[in-house]
Amino acid sequence: MNLAAILAAIIFLVSLALIFTETLNRTIVGVAGAVLMVLLGRILGFYSESDAVAAIDFNTLGLLLGMMILVALLEPTGFFQYLAVWAGRMSKGKPVRLLILLGTVTTLVSMFLDNVTTVVLIAPVTILISEILGINPAPLLMAEAILSDTGGVATLVGDPPNMLIGSAAGLSFLDFILYAMPVVLVSWLVALLLLRYLFRRELAVRPKKIKAVLQLNPSEALNDPKTAFRVLIVLGAAILFFFIEHLLEISPAFVALSAAALALVWVRPDVKQTLGRIEWSVLVFFAALFVMVGGLQASGALTAVIRLIEHADSLSPAFFGVLIIWIVAGLSAVVDNVPITIAMIPVILGLGADGIPTAPLWWALAFGAGFGGNGTIIGSTANIVVATLSEKTHAPITAKLWNKRGLPVMLATCAAASLLYILAYPLYLR
Repeated sequence: MNLAAILAAIIFLVSLALIFTETLNRTIVGVAGAVLMVLLGRILGFYSESDAVAAIDFNTLGLLLGMMILVALLEPTGFFQYLAVWAGRMSKGKPVRLLILLGTVTTLVSMFLDNVTTVVLIAPVTILISEILGINPAPLLMAEAILSDTGGVATLVGDPPNMLIGSAAGLSFLDFILYAMPVVLVSWLVALLLLRYLFRRELAVRPKKIKAVLQLNPSEALNDPKTAFRVLIVLGAAILFFFIEHLLEISPAFVALSAAALALVWVRPDVKQTLGRIEWSVLVFFAALFVMVGGLQASGALTAVIRLIEHADSLSPAFFGVLIIWIVAGLSAVVDNVPITIAMIPVILGLGADGIPTAPLWWALAFGAGFGGNGTIIGSTANIVVATLSEKTHAPITAKLWNKRGLPVMLATCAAASLLYILAYPLYLR
């Protein structure tokens, strides 16, 4: 590696370390790292401002922005709380049934909308229902985070890494349904059964006030049904167009932004309030990561990584993909899976340029990034959210508890995904 590659790698690795330790806000770290990367590139002559702009994947950012606007419109209607209360009533106060229903509801919503927002809005209602019943909310909260993270891998828009992978590899919404969803369904079921077993003692507690839960009225949580109906109609249309985007030769970003524009025109909300609910810092963070990884690629640092990975060519192609699953899962357990995914994308593209079949590797990357985040309390933003909310309860979720319950789930889902990946490998070659 030359001097430029070494210094570029140092900038990126230090940024990852700061993100991991949460010493600074991750957006601040990302922007600072991007600026330093461009500055280094200008000084050493391998990276310019125009190169940095070209490195940003605006298709991914457009898809994220469009979906964020739809979520921002749906959030104040009470739709998420409606689903949580409905699940509470349907459970009839039985903890096991409540875990299954709340976990399933959160998963289904997270397959099409941002799972962090879903968890933020459903978790407080989960805590309230748990307090009414007099049961420990930790199993329910952890199930919501873990199952939503797992289920989100099934669709193009269910998880940010999927959006990144889909854009880089040219994978459509339908591709994820056909090739990822079967693996995710099995892995999700494994996660659910394992959570049921690991929390068997907590879930065996007999609730105290079942009648109080049965008296909850879901319709009272839905404070703006008219707006909710309109946004859901637009969201349904967007999902339909996601399925046929390849036939119409349009991008997912175009579909998402068009749906957001249509919803804004139909609902006519207070635009300032709606835009205020969008996670602009996440979009800036993504853009900064693209710039940093672009600098890594331009410096030649990723070429060295590609050459190192190619030394594993003694493995069969299927087992090489399994190796990718576990490496990415391990990294995603300790660092946000987004920077790991963005860093791996040019590596896989580089392997493809050297003649290695990459179609299966994209799915390995998706499974590793999606399932790996379940391993630790900091593995995904949804994990951090539920852990933070649980601090207000009598049974807060600690890092030790997550390691005892979440890590086995991560290992089990990665093992299931690895086995299914090997069996389905010929299909992934398409």
